Amino acid sequence: MDLPSKQPFFRVLGVRVNAIQIPNAIAVIERWIEQRSIGNYVAVTGMHGVMEAQRSPSLKKDLNNASLVVPDGMPLVWLGRWHKFPMRRRVYGPELLEAFCHETKDRYRHFFYGGGTGVAAELAEVLRRRHGIRIAGCYTPPFRKLNQEEERELFELLKACSPDVLWVGLSTPKQELWMAENSGRAGIPVMVGVGAAFDFLTGRTRQAPIWMREHGLEWLFRLGVEPKRLWHRYLIYGPQFLWNVALELSRIKDFT
Repeated sequence: MDLPSKQPFFRVLGVRVNAIQIPNAIAVIERWIEQRSIGNYVAVTGMHGVMEAQRSPSLKKDLNNASLVVPDGMPLVWLGRWHKFPMRRRVYGPELLEAFCHETKDRYRHFFYGGGTGVAAELAEVLRRRHGIRIAGCYTPPFRKLNQEEERELFELLKACSPDVLWVGLSTPKQELWMAENSGRAGIPVMVGVGAAFDFLTGRTRQAPIWMREHGLEWLFRLGVEPKRLWHRYLIYGPQFLWNVALELSRIKDFT
């Protein structure tokens, strides 16, 4: 596993966020694969993940132990600029996944873990058609925690498939906790948690227009599309995040 401190970073409410952009993230992931550096995991994290970490010490620990924590959200990009890093754009999960597939084509074997029934297989086929990637396998877990038998079968499958990269499409914080617990178990160089990318790239959930995503307004679009599921994330966590960041930047409160 690569050491988290190797990449430049800043901290947001006690969470280490790497000052990295998509081309650099792709290069790092490729290096891990080529070196067969086992047990790396990438957390694609925005305001929501940082706020969940305030409630869960185990999540904060897992984020800070990740090989990379990439800024999937304009608030984290703006904070990175405040810390003097030349960050132009966010590392948007669906874009990172598709850009990696586009850049590497058939060089690596991909495994897709997560999503609803049939979504992982559908996503794998979409990306195979678009970019010519090689599919090692897919697995749709139940919404509950896997039992011992299911876990054993999953990791036997992963060992048999021998993927180079495992894409995890679960919700935050479930995917971060799962990667931290399992990243070293199946000899896989890297796991990447891309959240809703499975649903976005298969067209099951609408994405915000690019101009909204690039100007910090994706939250407004997503709130309009899924108000029942996302109201707490944006209407409660959003103001709390801004208040806590103001306390941290003014050095009134230390969140480490």
